[in-house]
Amino acid sequence: MAYFLLSVSNKTNLDLCLRYALAGFTNSINGLWTFVDIEEGDFVSFLYGAKVFNLYRVASKEALKNADAIGPWSPVTFRTSGRTYYFPFRLRLQPVREFTESMVRSEFAYVAENLLLRGGYRKTHFQADQTTLQVVSEMGEPYRKPVEVFSAGNYETFTPCVTWEKTLESPPETFLFQELLLQSLVRHHLSRKENLQELLDSLGPGGFQAEDFEVLGEKALPEGHIDILIKDRSPRGCSRKIVVEVKLNRAQLEDLEQLEAYLGAMGEECLAGILIAKDFSRKVREKGSSPKIRYYTYTLELPDDTGKYPIKELRERLRLRMVEDSTPRRRTEDPESGFPGDGVENPEPARPESQSVVYNTIERERRRKHERGVPRGNPP
Repeated sequence: MAYFLLSVSNKTNLDLCLRYALAGFTNSINGLWTFVDIEEGDFVSFLYGAKVFNLYRVASKEALKNADAIGPWSPVTFRTSGRTYYFPFRLRLQPVREFTESMVRSEFAYVAENLLLRGGYRKTHFQADQTTLQVVSEMGEPYRKPVEVFSAGNYETFTPCVTWEKTLESPPETFLFQELLLQSLVRHHLSRKENLQELLDSLGPGGFQAEDFEVLGEKALPEGHIDILIKDRSPRGCSRKIVVEVKLNRAQLEDLEQLEAYLGAMGEECLAGILIAKDFSRKVREKGSSPKIRYYTYTLELPDDTGKYPIKELRERLRLRMVEDSTPRRRTEDPESGFPGDGVENPEPARPESQSVVYNTIERERRRKHERGVPRGNPP
């Protein structure tokens, strides 16, 4: 179960959230992202005016049709854009603890750092770590007040969908598939123990166990915003971390360089960086891998990309596959040539050039020198 702080735009809306134990998110891609990111059974608190309010468990989720005509929050129209925002994506909450605490408390340091580096409340929600949830679970006192139930009258619900066809886009019921949503899908995918263990195993021998780690959403750094952070659930002596960057389409060289910058910022306790994309550019493949970076491709295994698909269906269809040449290869030495990779021990099947760019480049150079009479294995 995860713990989120939900950012509220004004005091009036906060009072309505507290009164009805209800959270609502706008008819925008950010609203859908928040709705997708938070699951039934997760914990949430409200965040407003540098204060944190109450602890709740998410009892249920629903998306309402014609929510602009359904309270308790009033629609908001922005004069600059003329757009009207209302709250179709909703969470029904079960109060757990009652408190009002300042964000300056050290217990909220993980979220406060994200908030400070982002420069305010423009982000709809912030995921906190399990340490924060444990501390918050002891704040204030158990919630004992009766909860007033908001009466929405007769209303219909819908299942949020995404599409890849611009002509099918119809917010809030259908949105174009965007990177924010993919990040959420990947986070949920890696939050499953078996999927996280598979990723940890790809890092090589180290005895990493999935139950020792937690998977968190966006983490802000001075260098930028990490899409997903995997870190020790309960650090003991050290705080191990894995940085994950997610790209909707083809990963470019600047994406790899950004990931490398994150690894440097996180320090020596950062075990690895994972770059997940639909594909990788030629420049990324030519640069090759490093001992700390792995490449993964994602697929959604859809019949086609011309229709509409419920978000829940995409979560079940998401697959991650490690690009083989992003793992440092174990090479043996040819006793005759002294050149790595020609030995007969631990033989590996031949790979297409596109899957082993660095190795094949070295191999071509070696053969070219040999044909010119340069002894194999010797420096030019």
